[in-house]
Amino acid sequence: MSAATSRSSPHRARPTSPEASGGNEDFPGAGALRRAWARGLAPDARLSVSQWADRHRVLSGRASAEPGRYRTARTPYMREIMDRLSPHDPAQRVVFMKAAQVGATEAGNNWIGYVIHQAPGPMLAVQPTVELAKRNSRQRIEPLIAESPPLRERVRPARSRDAGNTMLSKEFAGGILIMTGANSAVGLRSTPARYIFLDEVDAYPASADEEGDPVSLAEARSLTFAHRRKVLLVSTPTIRGVSRIEREFESSDQRRYFVPCPHCGAMQWLKFERLRWSKGKPETAEYHCEACEAPIGEHHKTAMLEAGEWRATAEAADPATVGYHISALYSPVGWMSWARIARAHEAAQGSDEAMRAFVNTVLGESWVETGDAPDWQRLYDRREPWTPGTVPAGGLFITAGADVQKDRIEVDVWAWGRGLESWLVDHLVIEGGPDRQDAWAQLSALLDRSWRHAGGAHLRIARLAIDTGYETQAVHAWARSVGFAQVAPIKGVEGFNRSSPVSGPTYVDVTESGRRLRRGARLWTVAVSTFKTETYRFLRLARPTDEEIAAGAAFPPGTIHLPQWIESEWLRQLTAEQLVTVRNRRGFARLEWQKMRERNEALDCRVYARAAAWIAGADRWGEDKWRDLEAQLQVAPGASDPAGQIHRPGRAPEGKRRSDWLGRREGWL
Repeated sequence: MSAATSRSSPHRARPTSPEASGGNEDFPGAGALRRAWARGLAPDARLSVSQWADRHRVLSGRASAEPGRYRTARTPYMREIMDRLSPHDPAQRVVFMKAAQVGATEAGNNWIGYVIHQAPGPMLAVQPTVELAKRNSRQRIEPLIAESPPLRERVRPARSRDAGNTMLSKEFAGGILIMTGANSAVGLRSTPARYIFLDEVDAYPASADEEGDPVSLAEARSLTFAHRRKVLLVSTPTIRGVSRIEREFESSDQRRYFVPCPHCGAMQWLKFERLRWSKGKPETAEYHCEACEAPIGEHHKTAMLEAGEWRATAEAADPATVGYHISALYSPVGWMSWARIARAHEAAQGSDEAMRAFVNTVLGESWVETGDAPDWQRLYDRREPWTPGTVPAGGLFITAGADVQKDRIEVDVWAWGRGLESWLVDHLVIEGGPDRQDAWAQLSALLDRSWRHAGGAHLRIARLAIDTGYETQAVHAWARSVGFAQVAPIKGVEGFNRSSPVSGPTYVDVTESGRRLRRGARLWTVAVSTFKTETYRFLRLARPTDEEIAAGAAFPPGTIHLPQWIESEWLRQLTAEQLVTVRNRRGFARLEWQKMRERNEALDCRVYARAAAWIAGADRWGEDKWRDLEAQLQVAPGASDPAGQIHRPGRAPEGKRRSDWLGRREGWL
C-alpha cells in the first residue's frame, strides 16, 4: 500500500480499484467490485447515540426486564436526550431530572457503548459509592459489552493479568472507561475525561473524602476538553432546596415533553393533578386534557409518546446546558401504568415517608420538608408515666448520645423498638469539661451501667455516639481508650442524605501524651439535617387515643415517647431549631437548620443517639434480629448478663479473637 493510500483512511485499507489494477472493467462482476470499492472509500456514517443503540445495542436478560434488541421507539422521549450526547451536538452538559422506571439507566449505558464504538476517548462514570460502581459494572456494564458484538470486539475480556480490563476500568482503542464512587476523591481526580456520566447525583455525599463537592471534582476533569466535552447528570430528586439535580435543572432551559391530546390535538406536558380516578378504584385512572377536559385512556399513551416533542419552558443560565424533566406518567405501557400510579398515591396517604417516596420516584419532583419545630408545650402535656431510669416494655436495645460542652458532658439514653419507636430512658449531666479526667471516668462508667427493663431484664448501652466538634483530640483519645465497638465518635455535617445518613468509619490521627498515633481513632460522619428532620416528623405523628390503645391499637412506627419526669427546659432544647430556606447570590435555594434559642443540647443528643442506632444496624435489621432481641428479654437476665445485645457473644471465626459485645476489645464484630 502506498503512503498516499495509507493516509487516506486511518481506519481501513483502501480497496484497490479495478482500473488501478489494470483489470478490464467489462469482466464479469466488475460492477459489484466497483460498488464495493466505492463503499470502502466512503467514511463511516455519522450515527447519533439513539441510532447507534437501535443498530447495535442488545439488552441482556441479566440486566433488563425486556431482553433483546434495544428500541428507542419504546421510550421515544429518550431519543433527544441521547442525541444531545452525540459529538456533533453543541450541548456540553445534559441534565436529566426524572422519575424511576423511565429508561434513563439504559440510555446512559447506550452512551457508554457509543463512546467505546464510535467516539473513543477518556470517560468517567460515577455512582454514589465505590461499592455501587462495582455492582453497576457487574450488573450493567459487563452485560452491555458481552451482548453487543461491536463492543465485545473493542474491549478485551477480563483476565487476572490484564490490567486494561478490571472491575472499575475498561480500556478500548482510543480511550478508557473509569468507574468510581462519589465518595472517593482519588477516583474523581484520577484522570482527565472528555465524557462524564454522573448517575444519581442526589445520593452523592456532600463531600468526597472531605475534599469538596464530588460533582465539581468530577466536572473539573473535563475542563481541558473545552467545548468538546460532554457531561450527563442524571438523578431522581430528593429534598427541595438541597437537591443537586433540581438545582441543575432550574438553571437549565427546563425542557418538558409535550404530547398531543388524542381528542383535540392540544400539546401539553403531563401533570399528576390531571390524572383522576374514583376514590378506592385506582383501576379507573384516566388523564384529563387541560384543553378540552376529555378523559384520555392509557391505551392512547403509546401514540401520544410517539408524537411528542421536547419544548424548553425557561431560558438557560448557560446556553451549553440543556435540562430535561419527566415523570412516571410517561412510562411506557407495561412499566408503570396510570392505575399503578393512582394506587401508589392512595397507599402513601397518611405517611410522610411514603408520600416523599411517591413524589421523588413517581413524579420525579423534589419533596418539600416541613421543618417547623413542634410545640414544646404540646409535648409537655402528652408526657407518659414510667419510672425514671427504666426501659418501657417496647424497648429492645438502648443507645446514647453524648454532647461535650466546655464545663460538662450531657448524655441522653434512648431505648429503641420495632419500627424505630423510641423512649427517653435517662438524662445525665456529667459536671466537668473535657480537660477533667474524672469527667471522662464517669462517662466510661456509663458503658458498664445497666438499665432495668419493664420485664425484669437489664440492658446496657449498645452504642454511644459522641460528638467530636469540641475538643476533638480529647474525644478521640477517650474513645480509643475504651474501644470502638461500643463507642462511635461522630462528626456532624450539614445536608441531607436519606439513603446513607451515616458514612464511615474513617481512620483519623489522634494525639496521646504528645505523640501522634496514625489511624488512632475511627470517625463516623453524620448528616445531622436528616435526623433532625426525622425527629420532628416523628414528634408530629398522630397518636391513638386511650380508648383505641385499650382496644389494641398500636403506636405508629417512629413514635417518640417522652417521660413525665423530663422538664420543660429539656423540651425547649429539643425543639430549639427550625428548618428555613435561604438563597445564595445566584438565587438558588437551600435548606438550613437555624437555632431559635441558644441551648439545643437535647436535640443534638437525640440526633447522636439516633445515629448510634443507625450505626448499630437498626435501620437494616431483618425479622430474625428483632426476634432475637425479644428473646433476650424473655429469659430475664440480670445486670451481669444483660439483654439488648446487638452482637451476641458466640464462637469467633477461625483465626479471629473473640470480642465481648461491650467492645472492651476490638475483635471480629
